[in-house]
Amino acid sequence: MTAPTADQSAEQLPRPTRLSDVKGWLFTTDQLLFDWFLAHQRDRSASGDLLELGAYMGKSAIFLGARLGTGERFTVCDLFDSPAGDDSNSQEMKRSYSTLTRRAFEANYLSFHDELPTVLQGLTSIIREHVEDDTVRFAHIDASHLYEHVHADILAVRELLKDDGVVALDDYRAEHCPGVAAATWQAVATEGLRPICISGTKFYGTWGDPGPYRTALLEWIKATGGIWHEVQYINDAPIIRLSAKTAAEPEQPVSRHRAKPAAKRPAATAPKASAARPAPRHPARGLALDLLPPIVTRALVNARRKRKATAGR
Repeated sequence: MTAPTADQSAEQLPRPTRLSDVKGWLFTTDQLLFDWFLAHQRDRSASGDLLELGAYMGKSAIFLGARLGTGERFTVCDLFDSPAGDDSNSQEMKRSYSTLTRRAFEANYLSFHDELPTVLQGLTSIIREHVEDDTVRFAHIDASHLYEHVHADILAVRELLKDDGVVALDDYRAEHCPGVAAATWQAVATEGLRPICISGTKFYGTWGDPGPYRTALLEWIKATGGIWHEVQYINDAPIIRLSAKTAAEPEQPVSRHRAKPAAKRPAATAPKASAARPAPRHPARGLALDLLPPIVTRALVNARRKRKATAGR
């Protein structure tokens, strides 16, 4: 999908026909994990709101919005095209998110959903002014990559999550954003965050009891094809590492602009049978008849007629 420019109106923005058309990073493993955590909570009547800090063009928000339960609220917070507020954050925005606009996010989201989530445009530090503590069951943190901002986002989400709520932290191991790794593992080491599992790009944890999640997740992995996993230990606590590169994607949100199947062409009609034509005479035979003396040619023709007459009786 071509990145929109800042001066494009919503009507001019490209319309995604499927989730993969939306720019962003939500790989199959994390789609499966988002889907599993939300379904696992729903199956156990663990209701609560959804939260995303950092939305980019809306790929993960579109996916989450498709799994929002009745009566639940979905809040998305991002700077979009607002000023970042400090030099280091401004530089990161220009480097990584120069094409990000709120209009692009909203156009993408509304390609898959009838209405927008609650959209907060500004620094993620405002989130606790708009979301009540102990109301969120699943939070996705994918905003700034700078340590001080990620650390603050983690602490804010800790207060917003319900006791059994889950947080997914993006880029916890990417080399271009060591601040995310530092903030993630600091939260594990000193701030009570307990790991459940990790994918190649995201860390999943809770401030509640991770045991039931781990047990159920391992059972689901074993029953699902195409998922590799192992269990490692950090300070005697297990953490599941998994990859699902060959697994089938979970159910995808459906775009209202999805491509229509090509119209079927009418079946070709068989050509009308034409009147039978006499087979052309053999070129060599015709040439011989043309070159022979007339008396010989007449004798040959008469002999052929007699044979045909005899065969027809």
